[in-house]
Amino acid sequence: MMWYRPQAFVLGGSGKAQLRVRGLSAGYGPFEVIRQLNFDVLPGLTVILGPNGAGKTTLLRALSGQIPMRGEVLLDGEDLPEKAHEIVKAGMALVPEGRQLFPQMTVLENLELGGWLQKPNIRQERLEMVLQDFPKLRERATQLAGTMSGGEQQMVAIARAMMSAPRLLMLDEPSLGLAPRMVDELLAMTRRIADQGTTVLMVEQNVRKALAVAYVIERGVLVAHGSSKLLARSSVIQEAYLGAAASDTRTASQALEKTVRST
Repeated sequence: MMWYRPQAFVLGGSGKAQLRVRGLSAGYGPFEVIRQLNFDVLPGLTVILGPNGAGKTTLLRALSGQIPMRGEVLLDGEDLPEKAHEIVKAGMALVPEGRQLFPQMTVLENLELGGWLQKPNIRQERLEMVLQDFPKLRERATQLAGTMSGGEQQMVAIARAMMSAPRLLMLDEPSLGLAPRMVDELLAMTRRIADQGTTVLMVEQNVRKALAVAYVIERGVLVAHGSSKLLARSSVIQEAYLGAAASDTRTASQALEKTVRST
């Protein structure tokens, strides 16, 4: 059962957004989780990899304005706003880990919250557009979000984020805990969104299916990056993420260095 239509998505923002991050540090109180990250998110799909506790969710929370950060972050050459609602207005939206829907509200009510910054008439137009992109949600419009399966809730969460017509969509572990069939559909939909012009930055551990341009974070520090072709051959992926037998290489940075030397 496909939850989205296979045609082009109509709800994405106009223009292909680019994000430039330099010297980004963030954490919680005195505890610094990520330190001096430098990376670029170009049009298309960019994936952030790393073990649990590496700082991936902290990174997305900082970029979405949920926690303070230091450093330079430019969205299409302009400083990223500091407040969360201003970041949404600027064209960035986050689908958080765990979806974080309002379970006692209907699907329709959750979607409407995604467009709360818009004027009522614009919000209604966007709602009709999202129901066009996600026709199964029209059938479930009056269902309580908390009664849906994990995969169904993830579709609602993505559709809610698309209500703001983002030019850059961030997803935090969207396939976590989902059945393999739903994972395939979800990642295919994500690639389609990126292909239709909405830049996508995704934290995802399902590397075999999601690997694109990727950055690897360990202990809050960027240790590797490259194309899917390079990283897929690297022991940084094979050992840490694809379950291959471990070698004498212990860290991502050492693994990538070893791979680069051999190419």
